Amino acid sequence: MPNTDMKYIKSCLNYTGGKHKLLKQIIPYFPDDINNFIDLFCGGANVAINIEAKETIYCIDKQEEVIRLFNTLKVLSKEEVFSAIEDIINKFGLTNTSLYGYHHYNCDSASGLSVYNKENYKKLRDYYNNKAENSFYFDLVFFVLTIFGFNNQIRFNKAGNYNIPVGKRDFNEKIKTNVTKFIEIIKKNDMIFRCEDFREMSIDLSQGDFLYADPPYLISTATYNEQNGWTETEEKELLNLLDELNAKGIKFALSNVLEHKGKENLILKNWAAKYYINYLDYNYRNSNYQIKEKTSNTSEVLITNYIK
Repeated sequence: MPNTDMKYIKSCLNYTGGKHKLLKQIIPYFPDDINNFIDLFCGGANVAINIEAKETIYCIDKQEEVIRLFNTLKVLSKEEVFSAIEDIINKFGLTNTSLYGYHHYNCDSASGLSVYNKENYKKLRDYYNNKAENSFYFDLVFFVLTIFGFNNQIRFNKAGNYNIPVGKRDFNEKIKTNVTKFIEIIKKNDMIFRCEDFREMSIDLSQGDFLYADPPYLISTATYNEQNGWTETEEKELLNLLDELNAKGIKFALSNVLEHKGKENLILKNWAAKYYINYLDYNYRNSNYQIKEKTSNTSEVLITNYIK
């Protein structure tokens, strides 16, 4: 049974579909000995930063802005990161409650800071969208947008512009702690961040390596699956990739949903019948059955090509 007493590090990004709340259920099913670990569709990298590998930990995602940010956090010192963030906050007149408190801005923690920050946040967002450039500083401008954005979310429109509205919080002590721990772990483990489509993954895997995949869910309408970002074509191509890994004796785990709000992913169900399905929920109750033995609805599953 998963160890629910285990404490896991949280990503500095609140990524849609992030697996932090499910780590206590997911990670205990991973192999004990991993040579190279690949976090495919890494998102906020909640899984990768909590993994131990003998060799290299790879984080792969096609969201360029996120991968660039992670590489910037890896290269710069914590002091440089925090200094740049404070500079951006001051330059655009955003709140700094960790320094001045809520009363300084005539706000309280219950109602939040959205009214105060709204106009200046828009200016920062316009600055980012109109002058995107490849630099450490601009990667941190993007990060500040996620910090001050609604629910700390990440979303770009069809034109490629960041379009999340202002949120209720700012660069508070909790976020600072998450950033500090994130920077420490990616440096300590010398993690590799690559912007790649899963079909163009350039890592040559062999037995002893382990791949975890957390793709967009075909039957979900979450933000990351808007604009036909994930269709049956991508679904089948990913499943074919996992079959190829299995044929080479490489272990994998796939996060997904078989049923969701009355919808059923028959492509996934039919494919998964030859593997093992671990049913997960937020109450940390688990079961491990072949798919034909499980008929009830489930929110999250972890499909593996091995039994632990």
